[in-house]
Amino acid sequence: MIAISLRPTSRKWGTVSFASTLHLCPVLDLLVADVPLKWQPDVRLGLQEALVNAAKHGNNLDPSKTILVEFFVLEDQHWWVISDQGNGFVPSCSTNLDDSKTDINDIDECGRGLYILHQIFDQVHWNGAGTELRLCKQVRSRTRQPLVR
Repeated sequence: MIAISLRPTSRKWGTVSFASTLHLCPVLDLLVADVPLKWQPDVRLGLQEALVNAAKHGNNLDPSKTILVEFFVLEDQHWWVISDQGNGFVPSCSTNLDDSKTDINDIDECGRGLYILHQIFDQVHWNGAGTELRLCKQVRSRTRQPLVR
């Protein structure tokens, strides 16, 4: 089951919660709906990576646990806050994920998803408990172009 709450005045803010699952198409469709078309493939890939990690690694695909996503738009920034009910996440990979010269083929399995998030989003932050991920995409960026074309 998916629960959606949208602010009555606009779709610029809302929440969606759902049971841990890997069937994410309807959730992803909702979460990228207000993203400019040229950025949608990148953002969809990044959000899919984050939601799969929350469901699979955070909640261990336990259907009794939920994932909550808050999303909002502030000027040219699109934000998503993804929370799971797991034990928390602490990145243990030593790869410099912010280095744009890092080759994805040189990253081990545990760092590949993190690398993808850092390449797509302009801000990637976990809370202290490691159960909440905040992602930001600036859609009017002059320096970055979409990865997927």
